Amino acid sequence: MDLHRRRTVMVRMTPAGERLEAVRFASDPAVLAEQIAKAGPSPEVVVEATYNWYWVADVLDEAGARLHLAHPLGVKGFAYRRVKNDFRDAADLADLLRMGRLPEAWIAPKHVRCQRELVRHRHKLRQLCSGLKAGAHAVLAKNALLIPRSDMFGVDGRHRLRKLALPEAYRVRLDSQLHLIDAFEAEIEDLDGRIRGLFDADAGYRALLRVPGIGPVFAAILRAEIGEIGRFPSPRQLNSWAGLTPRHRESDTTVHRGAITKQGSRLVRWAAVEAVQRTRAGTRCVPATSRWSPGAGLPPSTWPRSPPPASCSTACSTPYAMDAYAAWDTPARHDTRADHPGGCAALLCLGASPRPLT
Repeated sequence: MDLHRRRTVMVRMTPAGERLEAVRFASDPAVLAEQIAKAGPSPEVVVEATYNWYWVADVLDEAGARLHLAHPLGVKGFAYRRVKNDFRDAADLADLLRMGRLPEAWIAPKHVRCQRELVRHRHKLRQLCSGLKAGAHAVLAKNALLIPRSDMFGVDGRHRLRKLALPEAYRVRLDSQLHLIDAFEAEIEDLDGRIRGLFDADAGYRALLRVPGIGPVFAAILRAEIGEIGRFPSPRQLNSWAGLTPRHRESDTTVHRGAITKQGSRLVRWAAVEAVQRTRAGTRCVPATSRWSPGAGLPPSTWPRSPPPASCSTACSTPYAMDAYAAWDTPARHDTRADHPGGCAALLCLGASPRPLT
């Protein structure tokens, strides 16, 4: 299937590659269910992981179809063909599936998708709110004014802002910004309560809270974005999925290694690096009971220490977090297991070897 916002193209093939049908129809759940019914019981369907694949996954699941989610990076070569259209794209996806060469992405369960919606929305609101605060600072700077307070938007700071003598245009802009900041803060506070309700009983979320530098916000982001930790065989795969591993280009005797790939969840990388920045220098960051940790089975004095926050930056190309995740086998002591139904028995080891900034 080649899924689009308004219309979808479906090409049905036999396992041998014989084309049975090619049809274009409206991107509507009822119409999709009708088309899938023509394919018989338990058909295999491939869809590229576009921004609107969620409803398709739900419809196919109800219809008893098996969904394969094509990774966009794996099918990027389609864009370089001399002839490209929706029918060719759908047929090529079907060919990759039947030949067993389809680069597949993980299909997040419905409850994980709901968690992601909330944490991503909260993050977006916080970005917008920060932009408004920066705009308020810009208004004061344009008028050579400075509020000598660490929190210009606190009670005392607001009182001083209201007393400022500003030209009308700047006063209107500042008042509007303050009003919007209050609205965004109220929405964020409401989201925080909803997110806490989603994760309070989650074992993986509680495990993440034990990691130095990770609080409720970062733990919720990491838990929702990573999803089921059991899908990663080892910390290496988790690192690579998050885009925290160095780029590697090799051909014959030529080897180029660069900065981290950044191919993965931007939110995970942001939360991991921010957590490192909030970790006090010298903090012990890996429990000795972690079978993946560099200090597994060793006394606490030998556990790796986090680097000084001053040496860490999002501009550094060295992969920061997630050197290991803990798969604990004693629920009574650690309250989480690798095979927990929630799927996350993860701890992130916040360690780095950053190169000097330039």
